[in-house]
Amino acid sequence: MNYWRSFVKGGEESQASGAETVARLCDRVASSTLLEDRRNAVRALKSLSRKFRQEVGTQGMTHIIGVLAQDSTDEEIVAYALDTLSNLMSTEADDDDTLPQPELVQFFVDQFTADEKNVSLVLDFIEKPDFATRLAAVRLLVSLLKGKLVKMQEIIITHPMGVSHLIDLLTDAKEVIRNEALLLLIELTRSNANIQKIVAFENGFDIVLGIIHVEGLSDGGIIVEDCLLLLLHLLQRNTSNQQFFKEGSFVQRLTPFFEIDSESLWSAQKVANLHLMIKVVRTLVSPSNPSNVTSSCQLAMQQSGMLEKLCNMLMATGVPADILTETINAVSEVIRGCTTNQNMFDSVYAPCEPPRPAIVVLLMSMVNDKQPFELRCAVLYCFQCFLHSNPIGQAKIVSTLLPSSLQPQHISSGQLLCGGLFAASDPLSNWCSAVALSHALYKNVEMKQQLLRVQLATSAGNPPVSLMQQITNILRQSSNLQSKMGLLILLCSWLTECPVAVSHFLNDPASVPFLLGQIAEHGNEQDHILHGVCALLLGICIKDNDGSVQQRTKESLIELIVARVGVERFCDTLDAVTKHDLYSKAFQRSQPVAPSSYEMLFDHTFTKLFKNLEDKVIKLVSNLEDVKKEEESKAAIEAHDSIIKEYQSLIRSQDIELKELKAKVETMQRELTTTKEQLDEKTSQCQQLKDQYNVLRMTNDSGADGEAANIVSDLHAQIQDLKKQSEESKTQLADKDTEIQQLRNDLNGLERRSLELSFSDESQQTSRPSENLNATDDTIAALNSVNVPDDSRLQDTRIAQMAAEIDDLKTRLEGKEAQLRHQGASNAQYDDINAENTAMQAKIQELESAVSQQGSEKANLVAEIESLRTELSDLKAKEESLVQRLDTANKDTSAAREELTTLQKEQEDLLIMMSDQDVKISGYKEKLKNLGAEISEEDDEDEAEEGEDEDVDAENADSVATD
Repeated sequence: MNYWRSFVKGGEESQASGAETVARLCDRVASSTLLEDRRNAVRALKSLSRKFRQEVGTQGMTHIIGVLAQDSTDEEIVAYALDTLSNLMSTEADDDDTLPQPELVQFFVDQFTADEKNVSLVLDFIEKPDFATRLAAVRLLVSLLKGKLVKMQEIIITHPMGVSHLIDLLTDAKEVIRNEALLLLIELTRSNANIQKIVAFENGFDIVLGIIHVEGLSDGGIIVEDCLLLLLHLLQRNTSNQQFFKEGSFVQRLTPFFEIDSESLWSAQKVANLHLMIKVVRTLVSPSNPSNVTSSCQLAMQQSGMLEKLCNMLMATGVPADILTETINAVSEVIRGCTTNQNMFDSVYAPCEPPRPAIVVLLMSMVNDKQPFELRCAVLYCFQCFLHSNPIGQAKIVSTLLPSSLQPQHISSGQLLCGGLFAASDPLSNWCSAVALSHALYKNVEMKQQLLRVQLATSAGNPPVSLMQQITNILRQSSNLQSKMGLLILLCSWLTECPVAVSHFLNDPASVPFLLGQIAEHGNEQDHILHGVCALLLGICIKDNDGSVQQRTKESLIELIVARVGVERFCDTLDAVTKHDLYSKAFQRSQPVAPSSYEMLFDHTFTKLFKNLEDKVIKLVSNLEDVKKEEESKAAIEAHDSIIKEYQSLIRSQDIELKELKAKVETMQRELTTTKEQLDEKTSQCQQLKDQYNVLRMTNDSGADGEAANIVSDLHAQIQDLKKQSEESKTQLADKDTEIQQLRNDLNGLERRSLELSFSDESQQTSRPSENLNATDDTIAALNSVNVPDDSRLQDTRIAQMAAEIDDLKTRLEGKEAQLRHQGASNAQYDDINAENTAMQAKIQELESAVSQQGSEKANLVAEIESLRTELSDLKAKEESLVQRLDTANKDTSAAREELTTLQKEQEDLLIMMSDQDVKISGYKEKLKNLGAEISEEDDEDEAEEGEDEDVDAENADSVATD
């Protein structure tokens, strides 16, 4: 052991060759039984592994791998072994600043990874708590990944929890291990979507962004750069991770990265960090991503304020040119095809006096030949993205070129484009302006037609010329390839799918000869590109030719090509364009990029247009007979179209009329429905009135009229009875009067005979009283037999007279008695007279009682007469009430009959109107059938049902009218 130490420390290895020293050390590692001896030997090999890389690798790798398997519990020897292997497989320079041979490093890597168990051993050491062991294992894995990426990725992804343990290293408390883990994951995630997904779903985005914020964002050091590079690897060409990044709200966490202070220092590290962060942003919104992922990320960037901060950087001062260029490219892709972001970008103004729109400021940089080439290309890309799927933006740009009565206060985008389009000393400005203007016309026929109105004042005193005429003039006069290519690209985009623009172009008599001359020329490779684009422009003139220029029809242009150029050469010139490298590069990327400014000849959008039109143009030119037939068929079709147009106009007018008729029919149907409802309502009302009328009539006929008639007849009968009774009473009164008159006469006779008694002698007086009394008895009997007359006043008078006569009779009898007494009659005579008087008084009392009875009977009769009179007055009042009710019922009946008559008239009018509507509808249906419209059977059944309903309604109306 002491010998070995002296050998190492004393410099004896310097006397022997490196190969011999390495051989002895390897033998020591393989044969030593003591762990310390093996550890010292491995440490010595570690120190020699960089200077004597080949010797240590070829002789000692097997022994070192054996140490990893045999002495895995000793952390120190494992660390030495891992460091030795890492030095052998590292691509870094050796101690003498010499780079290792790549073949040798690759050989060692292949030898170590030949057995997957070796890699598994290293992965197991990742989990060891020893710092040196873990660090050495991570570094070795980095070297292995650089040398054998695909195989190492397969081994690691199949190792249990292999990727997860590597991600855990990012949260290690030791920054050295964390930093090495970043390098490890950068290599591990390169071009492997599965590992990228695992890292993302193992919370990799959150951990990496946390490190970036801790390290100071854009002002951070190399660690921020490594984190951004890892983010870039996780997101590039990985749609799943991009979607997860957006849904996890990680886009918002990128926004603070672009908070740039205007007075901040732009160190090299900060520039590198911003470059990588802008690449991360562009990766999320790349045009090559699926549209749904790109659009969602674009909206997230706008909502989080990132787009606003990027625009602020765009308009800020002091930003390095390369950062400004990348920022413009990032803004371009953030707004590309997103209307919301495009509108926001359109509202951005530069902080200058006076404020100018950002798009105008950028165009000023694009047409300025003092600006860097990359910056001018970035501005062109931004302008293209602003107009991509943005017809409103296209119209806004073209409107700045159209003639207007208002003078613009500041320079406009249209003026800048025209200035760059015709700049004589800057071909790149010509090309960029022409391409930018072509994007304002892309897939927008309306703007193509509007651009034909643009007039340019070429010089003082000369009339203005159209923009197309000026472009064709400059195209014929220019000798610069780049300028010509730009103008041709603009013309091709302008004329495609716009026959009006083609007609304007063909009206220039020099345009077609110029194109044919360019196609027929022979030149170098660059000239072949120009000839091919000229051929495409001429093919567009054939394809979209509407025949409005008589001397430049499709057939005549093809004949000119056949005669002047030849179909084969024409097709070869087109084919030469697609085979050019510049065309292929432009076709692959939407961003205009070229190694140098003079190589900027193709635009990505134009390459797609060229690819789309090439086959169509070749087919047209190659088949002249087909074109002739097409022209003939086109003429026939045009004639047929004119007829069809006439029929179409007729049909259109008929359709309009039919729509109007349908509208009217619908209106009439609605009115008919309303009318039917009203008719049904009126019918129900009429039926109700009819029922009420019938009830009233029946009531009047059977009830009121009969009752009134019975009452009236009863009253008439009662009146007749009363009249009869009155007549009978009058008759009885007349009889009574006669009897009373006779009684008066009798009383007068009695009075006279009483007077005679007073003057006759006594004998006569004594013999006569009995006769007088008999006469009086007869009179009283007559009076008893007399009924009191019906007239109360007459009876009162007569009773009063009778009472007066009785009183008078009493008085005379008393006088006669006194006279007899005075004359001295005998007592017997006197007694006889008294007896007669007594008898007379009795008779008088009977007479008075009879009179009293007669008075009571008279009173009863009067009361009965008053009762009859009261009943008669009540009957008369009832008769008057019934007469009034009868008059009211007659009036109500008359009103009901008048209303019924009115309803019958309205019903008849409705029936007439419905019949007219049915006739019109039948006529419309006949017209529809004649026009070819189908009439369903349900409509016919509805029509039949409506006819039956009308018949039923008519019968109802007739029955109502009859009632």
